[in-house]
Amino acid sequence: MYVEMKLDDGESYMEQVNFNDTSLFRNDEEKAFLSQKKLIKAYLPGVDVQHVGSTAIPNSLTKGDLDIQVRVTAKQFPEAVKALSKLYEINEGSAKTEEFRAFKDDLASPPLGVQLTVIGSEFDFFWKFRDVLLENKKYRMEYDELKGKYEGKGMDNYREAKDAFFNKIMQSPEFRRVNKKSKYGQ
Repeated sequence: MYVEMKLDDGESYMEQVNFNDTSLFRNDEEKAFLSQKKLIKAYLPGVDVQHVGSTAIPNSLTKGDLDIQVRVTAKQFPEAVKALSKLYEINEGSAKTEEFRAFKDDLASPPLGVQLTVIGSEFDFFWKFRDVLLENKKYRMEYDELKGKYEGKGMDNYREAKDAFFNKIMQSPEFRRVNKKSKYGQ
């Protein structure tokens, strides 16, 4: 199923997903991440800012957008929502809870997604997926194969398959090991 979107002139199009190798974006993505990290820390000193998503995984396939996770304590969360709302647009298509908020900047180069999470919450998993993929070639290859299968196809179908893949990863011994490390600060 393709996502039908309306353009300003009333025309519609189907949102498709396309991927490229991260090597095409690596330097630009890293510079953009460091710039955004500096900006975020200027508004929220002391928070943990992580480069997550496929651009954080060398030699993998990516849509070319930059994903950032901002990790805060529960006490910092309301202030962080206010601060990030000054910097980015709230991603209305994403969940909003007392432990998670998504922001975006589609006009940034590269397009930007910022996930604000409370440390230790059920939403504090983006960096864990990155670490599991960095440590496990088999999962990286499987994820790239999944992306290849959805190249040029509908974004909704890709997102469903991606969610199923990450649910599988969450059940893996590798994810449990990363999760255990995070609980014990190792």
